[in-house]
Amino acid sequence: MPSQQLFAFAAMAALSSHTTGAFSSRSQPALIVPSPVRHSPQSSTIATTTALFSSSVPGRPADNSSDSAASAPPPLSTLVSRVAVAGATGRTGRLVVERLLELDVPVLALVRDADRAANVLDPTNELLDIRATDLGSEKDVISALNDGRDGKGGCDAAIWCATGFSDSPDQNLLTKIKAIFGLATNAGGTIDAVGLPALGTALAGTPRRTLDGGDDESSSVLPKVIMLSSAGVTRPDWSEEKKLALEGCAGIPIVRLNPFGILGIKKESEEKLRTCGVDYCIFRPGGLNDSWPSNQRPIFSQGDVAVGRINREDVAKILVDVLSLPEATGKTFEGVSIANSAEGYYPPAASIGPTLARLQLDRDNGGNGPSEDVARATYAIMQQLLPGERQDAKGLAMGQTYEQLDREETGRLGERGTEEAPIKPTE
Repeated sequence: MPSQQLFAFAAMAALSSHTTGAFSSRSQPALIVPSPVRHSPQSSTIATTTALFSSSVPGRPADNSSDSAASAPPPLSTLVSRVAVAGATGRTGRLVVERLLELDVPVLALVRDADRAANVLDPTNELLDIRATDLGSEKDVISALNDGRDGKGGCDAAIWCATGFSDSPDQNLLTKIKAIFGLATNAGGTIDAVGLPALGTALAGTPRRTLDGGDDESSSVLPKVIMLSSAGVTRPDWSEEKKLALEGCAGIPIVRLNPFGILGIKKESEEKLRTCGVDYCIFRPGGLNDSWPSNQRPIFSQGDVAVGRINREDVAKILVDVLSLPEATGKTFEGVSIANSAEGYYPPAASIGPTLARLQLDRDNGGNGPSEDVARATYAIMQQLLPGERQDAKGLAMGQTYEQLDREETGRLGERGTEEAPIKPTE
């Protein structure tokens, strides 16, 4: 493991580390606060910042983290009856389906093309049902989740992995860029803006999912809808001052170029999910990279300041794991992963529950989630965990890797600022 990573982890350990992942350009003395200190919602900026690094978070039960660490959740198959997966044939969606089936969880795969899905998924698995569904139709999505005509009943949870584009190797770069961020369009607009809130509407009226099966205020509420979003969705709307101060994440190619305004579309879809009345969780991974090692330690953050890489297999595992974690309910967070050392010093944790317990609810801070100080403090620490030796995300051109930047090699789309990506739609 590079020395920069060892330093960063040592720093986080000294600060009662909270494994949130993100990045900044200025120091934050307010971070140096002992972890056992408990803060009230009326605490100072220092107390709010400490939420990212302490074992207590305003608005959450004081023993939430310790309970998560002490015992693993029950098997997922006992906590959910059937899970709908939107975009089940995509590169991430199919991994989600596979993991659910491995855990003996019945799956309803919502796909555009049932015949193609039969070739991608395993139609012989008795736990899997494939249904051709128009994700751009609210009526079709709601019908799919509630329809028990196959004798297996409706769904009580859903995971949104839809991109709406083919993952075939012959697709052009324009399509790939759109697919990476789940930008799919139809006559009614993007499927994210229609299909995702439809999942929420379909499940909002179903019985509350809880860890103990109860339905009172003391029960640990589990999310019903899990959204696969993307890091970077809020950055185009940042002030110029913030973009400059956090240039390491605001200056990366996809944010700088933002083709078709795709980041804003994802942001709007997130907002619709938050307001549709369903228990939810929104996960924003960093750069999806299948060449990056899998089964690595995830680093979570809030404030949309995460930059880095994560393998789709790890993304799929996180999306499935949060179905059984009340610590994830009502939260939006980003994630990248850190490659383990050759000696195995940094394996993935047995459970991500204790880490997620330290994150703030979206409703905190007047409905704005983590404060600005929290986001900037997180950025400052996590910038040290960027891949490469230069660790200069803002210096990347679209299509250029961190390793190419270190070697001063031009990326496949040209120099920064002159990239030849087809980022404008053609007639």
